[in-house]
Amino acid sequence: MEAAISQRFRAPQKSFGQINAEGAAALLSIATDVALVIDANGVIEDLSLSTQDAALDSLHRWVGRRWLDTVTVESRPKVEELLRDAGDGRAPRWRHLNHPMADGVDVPIMYSVVELGQDGHKVALGRDIRPLAVLQRRLVDAQQAMERDYLRLRQAESRYRMLFNIASEAVLIVDAGTRIVLEANPAAGELLGDTPERIVGRAFPQGFDIRGSEAVVGLLAAVRNAGKTRDVSARLARGDSEIIVSASLFKQDDVAHYVIRLNRALVSSAATSSADDARKRFNGVLDRLPDGIVITDEDGHVLSVNRAFLQLVQLEDEQQALGASLEQWLGLPGVDLTVLLAHLREHGSVRLFKTVLRDQYNGQLAVEICAVSVADGERHCYALSIRNVDQRLSNDDHSPSVMPRSMDQLTELVGRVPLKDLVREAADVVERLCIEAALNLTGDNRASAAEILGLSRQSLYVKLRRHGLGDLRGDGDE
Repeated sequence: MEAAISQRFRAPQKSFGQINAEGAAALLSIATDVALVIDANGVIEDLSLSTQDAALDSLHRWVGRRWLDTVTVESRPKVEELLRDAGDGRAPRWRHLNHPMADGVDVPIMYSVVELGQDGHKVALGRDIRPLAVLQRRLVDAQQAMERDYLRLRQAESRYRMLFNIASEAVLIVDAGTRIVLEANPAAGELLGDTPERIVGRAFPQGFDIRGSEAVVGLLAAVRNAGKTRDVSARLARGDSEIIVSASLFKQDDVAHYVIRLNRALVSSAATSSADDARKRFNGVLDRLPDGIVITDEDGHVLSVNRAFLQLVQLEDEQQALGASLEQWLGLPGVDLTVLLAHLREHGSVRLFKTVLRDQYNGQLAVEICAVSVADGERHCYALSIRNVDQRLSNDDHSPSVMPRSMDQLTELVGRVPLKDLVREAADVVERLCIEAALNLTGDNRASAAEILGLSRQSLYVKLRRHGLGDLRGDGDE
């Protein structure tokens, strides 16, 4: 401001000597927003306004009042200083004064005072700085908003740092283009066997075996292409710990980054306890089933049995059955178990496989078997449900001790009865069927039936008694 004031006119008498009072007044009115003419006592004698502003219309009532009474309390010392400096002939300077208005709003104006002559009259030249004040206020508001935002950012970053460092889950921030680790929390360092400071700056993946590294690289490529994908399991190079690796993609300043989370593939103790309880309940149910339950390996050796099976084969303890071949109790040795296992390997399940079960004392029971093949890692095991149908067959006269009544019943005996007995019983079945057919053709006339069959009546009666056909009480000549 002083530099601007120091550049005064070099010949003011020559330049402005011809200007009269009207010209000077017009010049002051145009050059300033407010011009006040003040006498030696500080009273405003005249004023001019160059702006059409409703807020400044009341300034015309200042005429006749002391300039000191038109400003706010804090501006009064400045008014006295301006008038004193002008009276002492000092170089004029600009001071900021506030004028209270009727609506309660202060109007800020910058003033500089110049003495007019020897009688003590002065001119106060004023510039309305409300637009500048608005800009300053906006600048201050913007600065305060920036400071608040910066403070919130610092607080958010502090919270992020605290959570990032105390999190029990291993987290890495990796550059998506170079796969260089940008940040790593202490949990990641502990999991990968190094300090976070040494992990940062290295390429990721690190700390995994060859197959695990390949799986992680594939995961990152899939995430970058698809945005999201399933987690992968990778094994650490040190030890045999399985790590579940998950990744997500985000952008910051148009640069893509990965957020990588690492978790040990462990089941919580609560989940393990719950699974153990469920397994115990399930095993308890299997042990109480009325049907015999047997679990064998791929070769038919017993891995587990329930109480019902022990009762069927007349064993006292499960240890007597474990490790033994099921062939020891099931069907014809070397036949039934081989057929059953072959069918399970091919189809995965078997329904209603009819055979006999031999107990510890060579007793036999007719049974039906339902079985299924279950994957156990790379190997398979077989679960068999064995149901005792001996009583049911006895009630239907279908047991091996009773002669079969049809060819279907006869074929059911294959594997349960020696071949020579099957041939003999097959002949009996054919003979019985032929006698029944002859009796049907002759209307139960046994003389005619004997003739059709080429038998004597006495031989027919013997065969009828043998096969239990008809009522033979009081039989006589037809």
